[in-house]
Amino acid sequence: MRVRAYLESKKNLAGSACGVAGLGLSLAGVAGSYWPVVVAGLYGAGALIAPPDVPVKPDPPDLSEELGVLREDFARLREYLDEVELPPAAGGKLSELLELYGALLDPGWVADVLAGDAESVHVLSRAIRQDLPDCVDAYNRARWWNRLTPGTESPERHLERQLSVLYDEAERLTAALRDADTRRQQTHTTYLEDRGRS
Repeated sequence: MRVRAYLESKKNLAGSACGVAGLGLSLAGVAGSYWPVVVAGLYGAGALIAPPDVPVKPDPPDLSEELGVLREDFARLREYLDEVELPPAAGGKLSELLELYGALLDPGWVADVLAGDAESVHVLSRAIRQDLPDCVDAYNRARWWNRLTPGTESPERHLERQLSVLYDEAERLTAALRDADTRRQQTHTTYLEDRGRS
């Protein structure tokens, strides 16, 4: 594979062209008995001065497709959470968080705005695929251990704090998307006003 890539490279093509020129000089009698050295030297010089082949940059992932997969993962997460027994305070915060995630992922113009921001998609993806399931799983495990060693810090308290942090993160993400839309509207207003003046 590497040999084929080199044979098709700019360096090999430039070197071959110079080598053919050297062969032409040898046939014209300019190089004499040193013709192999001249052909090889011109090939090497051509290969050295040719620009290197630049690998083609991979296309960025299609964030709309990523959101489709994330919706499926979110549906599976909701099924998992429906089977988990949570304390009332944490359950209320979890419901608010899931409602916010659902609104962001709901197909439509909000999801289109979200798909335009790779960092926001990453934050939401990490929260749904990793952070939230880890919070609930850690709570379930810690609750069992807490029964064996009472007096340690309450797993319920940790879960509430974790859910609050995730909710704050989701609110910041929503505010950033809203601000981006607001800036877009302001920019369009400025453009129309400037166009009207000219």
